[in-house]
Amino acid sequence: MALFGTNGVRGIANEYIIPELAVNLARSLGTYMGSKGTVAVGCDTRISGQMLKSAAIAGALSTGLNVIDVGTLPTPSIQYYVRDHADAGIVITASHNPRQYNGIKLIAGDGTEFPRDGEREIEKIYSSGKYSIVSWEKTGSFRVDPGVNDYYIRNVINAVDAEKIRSRKLKVVIDTGSGAGSLTLPFLLRELGCNVLTLGAQPDGTFPWRNPEPTPDALTELSKLVKITGADFGAAHDGDADRIVFIDENGEFLNEEVLLAMMAKYMLEREKGPIVTPVSSSQRMADVAKEEGVELYWTAVGSINVARKMMEVNAVFGGEGNGGLIFPKHQYCRDGAMACAKILEILAGGKKLSELAKSVPQYFNAKTKVPSVNTQATIERVKHEASGLGLKMDTIDGVKTWYEDGWVLIRPSGTEPIFRIFAEAKKQERAEKLMQEGMQMVIRAEKASTPK
Repeated sequence: MALFGTNGVRGIANEYIIPELAVNLARSLGTYMGSKGTVAVGCDTRISGQMLKSAAIAGALSTGLNVIDVGTLPTPSIQYYVRDHADAGIVITASHNPRQYNGIKLIAGDGTEFPRDGEREIEKIYSSGKYSIVSWEKTGSFRVDPGVNDYYIRNVINAVDAEKIRSRKLKVVIDTGSGAGSLTLPFLLRELGCNVLTLGAQPDGTFPWRNPEPTPDALTELSKLVKITGADFGAAHDGDADRIVFIDENGEFLNEEVLLAMMAKYMLEREKGPIVTPVSSSQRMADVAKEEGVELYWTAVGSINVARKMMEVNAVFGGEGNGGLIFPKHQYCRDGAMACAKILEILAGGKKLSELAKSVPQYFNAKTKVPSVNTQATIERVKHEASGLGLKMDTIDGVKTWYEDGWVLIRPSGTEPIFRIFAEAKKQERAEKLMQEGMQMVIRAEKASTPK
């Protein structure tokens, strides 16, 4: 079984994600790096974070790597720091997963998520248990850098039209959910001249206010507060603040796919060039690309795949339909605070968020999941059946089939023994029907591929 999932290694803290795993994964990284270089190690606010961070630091030092402890911070904050000041990074985070989870994510020297081939090499080292443990006098040096979040905030401000934003004095309500964004987003927005009201902005690894995933049903208080206070918009982070979602001035949740296409449109109006998104994203991105006369590249699901493709094609913008937006002139990774600063820049032009949301085409979505016991054989049968439909088909990640009025994507989960089925169409009923057809295709394939 693969150690790395779609986004790092994750599981229940102190059950699967234990100190020994953190030590040995850090040792594997040190071995991979030839016991040379500097690694920055940080964590989000989860209560198991300090335990696992200490273990990872010990493992890295034992292989001769020099370690900088960057403390508690958002994932994009450490990524920006690694790009400028280290050769690799280790982030202890489970992102949007529930309270009891934690995880370990590796950062490459350019600040991006570790490449897939690098993850596979580290898995091999980890599985072999053969680490480059150095002698006592060659263990790595250790220091603490407490200024990483300030460094990150300054550079986000430098990446937007700060004076234009400050001139508007926008009112913003934010819900950082007691996660790592509590240490950056309120301060960033105040630096940008906003009147900021906060919910759950105290770092707390028990996440007492809400779950780390900023779903619409978890943000009802944020919606109410936006309306009551007459704020220009609301914003909410996930646990490690690499993603962000928005509430418009009417208290309505802004669909993340709408956000993605809306931001793509804004960026392309200022600079023409390719854009990149995973196959699970909305047709809205294809419509925006066509309207602006640029190339759209689809990738496998996962921000690492999007970022790497963006680097390859020199894209001007990319991201996923989950609030994970990537601004390459800032850095090649999902960055929630940067996305919020860009929204401020857009709104400083005078339009309301609800008006901007109407500037992109409307589609409807449906999704479900189906348990699987024979994933590989099942997906091969799905491919075979889908190829017989005579429709445009993409197999970058699972099977995506385009119809004249919509599409359906069937893909195996990277973390669970299930298939995820996504569908989109111009009408909700059609999206539901396409989803059902995809689900039945998986059920038939699963039945046929499972030994009796």
